[in-house]
Amino acid sequence: MRAPLPAAVPGTRPATPGPRHEAAPAAPAYDALDLVRPGETQPMPIVPGVPASGGEPDGWGAASPGGSPYQAPGGQSPRRATHPTAPQMPQEPMPIAPEPAPTPQRKSAGRDLGAAIGVGVGLGAVIVASLFVQKAVFVGVVAVAVVVGLWELTSRLKERKGINAPLVPLAVGGAAMVVAGYARGPEGAWVATALTALAVLVWRMTEPPDGYLKDVTAGVFAAFYVPFLATFVALMLTADDGDWRVLTFLVLTVVSDTGAYAVGWRFGRHKLAPRISPGKTREGLFGAIVFAMAAGALCMEFLIDGGTWWQGLLLGLAVAVSATLGDLGESMIKRDLGIKDMGTLLPGHGGIMDRLDSLLPTAPVVWLLLVVFVGSG
Repeated sequence: MRAPLPAAVPGTRPATPGPRHEAAPAAPAYDALDLVRPGETQPMPIVPGVPASGGEPDGWGAASPGGSPYQAPGGQSPRRATHPTAPQMPQEPMPIAPEPAPTPQRKSAGRDLGAAIGVGVGLGAVIVASLFVQKAVFVGVVAVAVVVGLWELTSRLKERKGINAPLVPLAVGGAAMVVAGYARGPEGAWVATALTALAVLVWRMTEPPDGYLKDVTAGVFAAFYVPFLATFVALMLTADDGDWRVLTFLVLTVVSDTGAYAVGWRFGRHKLAPRISPGKTREGLFGAIVFAMAAGALCMEFLIDGGTWWQGLLLGLAVAVSATLGDLGESMIKRDLGIKDMGTLLPGHGGIMDRLDSLLPTAPVVWLLLVVFVGSG
């Protein structure tokens, strides 16, 4: 009986038996290094930052643009996985260039300042010349300004609101109100005002009744807003020193507006009435009061017969308040109409009404205080 073959030693090939007794080759043994078995493949170790398929790296462990269908959870491709023992290279953030500092912008006046100054000086020269050459000529200048202002106001009402305030009776009656105030005093101004309102009601009756109420209401409002307030300028002119009273009225109103503009443009921070006029500030109002009070003290002391400086302080304060309220009042009208200016007749200023906005409500205030302080003259 033949002795059995010895068992194969792991990792060695058995001795070749004789030709009559061949044994099947034993499966190779593998040690703990887990070497590659024949017929099997093993992924190549991936060097960080080098794609498995060659080419240029597309980032530190980031997926190629457009994505890959072979991605592990978290968006990382299995072929691009970093070997556990490979050193991790830190990602350096790209330097961000600092943004350039914004260029400081100067405050804008919002209008052509050169044109505004030129037109203002020209108008002032015409008014002062007519005032001291002949009072009747100045009354004519006021009447013309009233008619143009009424035309601007009624035109904007028709364009923006469809309100047809009758211009013809307003223009004729408005001019008559100014002349009557100069020729007949307060009684003449009141009578002319009443007749103008009546003419507006009758004139509108020649048209269809649709919109009659709103048209005549706007017409009566226009008659009181423009020519009636302007008649107080004519009433000031009737005094013996009427030309100096009118000059004081004009100077204080202009100085108030200038002080509000200068101080508000330079130091304005707190809005006065942002819903009505966003450009006006409390600092501007303070500037208007200071400038107007100083000018009032000088005018009452040196221009008005029997006036004193402390009366001028009160007069200047009242002018600053009334001029500001008048400006805000017209700003409210323009905001309701959705316009910036009432007209384009005066470059840098807008229309005539844009210059009369602070003058009109200030006229009765100055007339009344001058009558109280020094009499009607």
